[in-house]
Amino acid sequence: MSGTLYVVGTPIGNMSDITLRAIETLNQVNFIAAEDTRVTVKLLNRLDIKKPMLSYHDHSSKFNADAIINKILTGENCAIVTDAGMPCISDPGEELVKLCYENNISVKVIPGPSAVISALSISGLSTSRFSFEGFLSVTKKQRYEHLENVKNQKNTLIFYEAPHKLIYTLNDMLQYLGDRKISLCRELTKIYEEVLRLTISEAIKYYEEKSPRGEYVLVIEGATNESEEIITFDMAVEKVKELINQGVKTSDACKEIAKITNYKKSELYTHIVNN
Repeated sequence: MSGTLYVVGTPIGNMSDITLRAIETLNQVNFIAAEDTRVTVKLLNRLDIKKPMLSYHDHSSKFNADAIINKILTGENCAIVTDAGMPCISDPGEELVKLCYENNISVKVIPGPSAVISALSISGLSTSRFSFEGFLSVTKKQRYEHLENVKNQKNTLIFYEAPHKLIYTLNDMLQYLGDRKISLCRELTKIYEEVLRLTISEAIKYYEEKSPRGEYVLVIEGATNESEEIITFDMAVEKVKELINQGVKTSDACKEIAKITNYKKSELYTHIVNN
């Protein structure tokens, strides 16, 4: 008889947020699949738990996943944990869960802290409907397509972002989403936890003067009728120029702006190259 995969939530910052059930599960399983064993061992040492660990992360090969599945198939129980929060959410553990179902292995969840839900609950924005969008791509074309796809959604939008990319992301959001309310949640549950409730343009000004630090959860107001912007041809041209200044090819920049305005790529391109 095969064992069970336990999806175990761990603290997102404050170690005291570990649940009694999570401690009990980590004590009882045969081994632990960890995103980073160096991070997980600190939690286990604090809890005085000694368990074998296998590394399982973004760069793990199919061999790693198969090794975990094979051990569970022999009857061993495994707990999968991430560095912080719930595993399998914007996380490679998602694939391991799929493999378990394909192999008729039981999967159980041990709920714990979640940066997404924690940030949403204190954002001051609508919580009735929301969409978790994860990280925006570092590839300009893909990130612009992502923002274009969500700009008309009326539900609250939630993104993750790293400090070194925050100002660029805020500028892209201002361009595609407009100047909406935003809650910037930094270092949740940690000593320097901070929540700023601003507009996107105010956030840009704030971080132009103060360097971002720590990991961020961005909670953004959904689209409203008031946020719909009438874009003139001159405004569209300026948006094209902004993209070009960011390194986007002229033809690609005109194509991107044509998607979000009523102007044709050809007329934007003609104006740019002739002026």
